[in-house]
Amino acid sequence: MWSPDVYQGAPTTVTGFLCTAPKAAGFGALLRVFMVAFPEIISEWKDLFWVLAALTMTVGNISALVQSNVKRMLAFSSVSHAGYLVMGVLVNDGAGISAILFYLVVYSAMNLGAFAIISLVEKDEQEVVFEDYRGMASRNPLLSVAMALFMISLAGFPPTAGFVAKYGLFSAAIENGYVWLVIIAVLNTLVSFYYYFRIIVNMYMRNEKEGLQPSMRFLTAGLIALFVAAVFLLGITPGYLLEITIDVATGAS
Repeated sequence: MWSPDVYQGAPTTVTGFLCTAPKAAGFGALLRVFMVAFPEIISEWKDLFWVLAALTMTVGNISALVQSNVKRMLAFSSVSHAGYLVMGVLVNDGAGISAILFYLVVYSAMNLGAFAIISLVEKDEQEVVFEDYRGMASRNPLLSVAMALFMISLAGFPPTAGFVAKYGLFSAAIENGYVWLVIIAVLNTLVSFYYYFRIIVNMYMRNEKEGLQPSMRFLTAGLIALFVAAVFLLGITPGYLLEITIDVATGAS
């Protein structure tokens, strides 16, 4: 619950780091502990993780619904995505590890791209709310397309990498009998459409608001283009990264 305050208060470049690297490191440690130290007693902790996954994704999504600040919305979105990732730990096999690793790579690309755009939109680290994106498509169509792609991928729409990542996690959970947990996850995914698409609606379907004007910086624009390519290509041709994650998962398990 501390993450929204930190995301909102920290410089956007720092926030982009906070939403990716610590999550990847945390789940890496979590996998090592529960796959190596406690696999024989999974019956003792699987129910706890089931409840943890359900509560995390649900509380994160419901909290994101009522946010007006974009960075706080993405913070609660990050909480909900952590709930999805817990399902992979719960699966406790090679398929779960592979799904988590793929998800973390894709999630990092989506969020780093989104926060890079936020850093261009805001000025002097001022707070940016949904309404500030009104009419941005007419002022900067390329940035708007990129932001829309990241939001669509975070929501899990095909043919983006976010869809492939969620499909991998949900499939692994279903194969291991966690059908009701996957149903909760799918319902939460449907709820998330609302707050992700709020940005898209404001960019493309609301009257232009005078004020924030994205200032393009060459390095940031290049990174955004790289993340756009990753999100799009991994949604269409995820095979190469899947092979890597499967090999790593096979060795780990």
